Amino acid sequence: MSKPKKKPLARPSDGPRRPAALAPAAPCPCGRPETYRDCCAAFHEGRATAPTAERLMRSRYSAFAVGDAAYLRRTWHPTTRPAALDLEPAQRWTGLDILGTTGGTAFHTEGTVEFRAHYSLHGVAGSQYEHSRFVRESGEWVYLDALPDA
Repeated sequence: MSKPKKKPLARPSDGPRRPAALAPAAPCPCGRPETYRDCCAAFHEGRATAPTAERLMRSRYSAFAVGDAAYLRRTWHPTTRPAALDLEPAQRWTGLDILGTTGGTAFHTEGTVEFRAHYSLHGVAGSQYEHSRFVRESGEWVYLDALPDA
């Protein structure tokens, strides 16, 4: 008699969980005009690192869209990173609006990105607003935390 299979949780060693509909040649979920392969997949697969805080924000949004919990944890500052990250499999990320940025370029060590991420959960549309802080850690951009609402 075999044991019932348990649903795996997202852990740092887990690989990407991409929806079948997202092919490498599909438009990137982050909203830039490139294909997923030529945009955020390069960051997710470790072929490149995000050059700006905004690009890291976009790549993290795409990681939510494709279910890449390992990338989300890898790009989260160690002082604020959760011990585990369990993504909601029924949640579909449907669009990203960048509302503003400060700093976050190759000439900065800190930056912020204000955004609204749109999603659908069990057929109900919703959105998440956040004003995120990013810092450079060992030369690479990482997500630090969300600024408190003003």
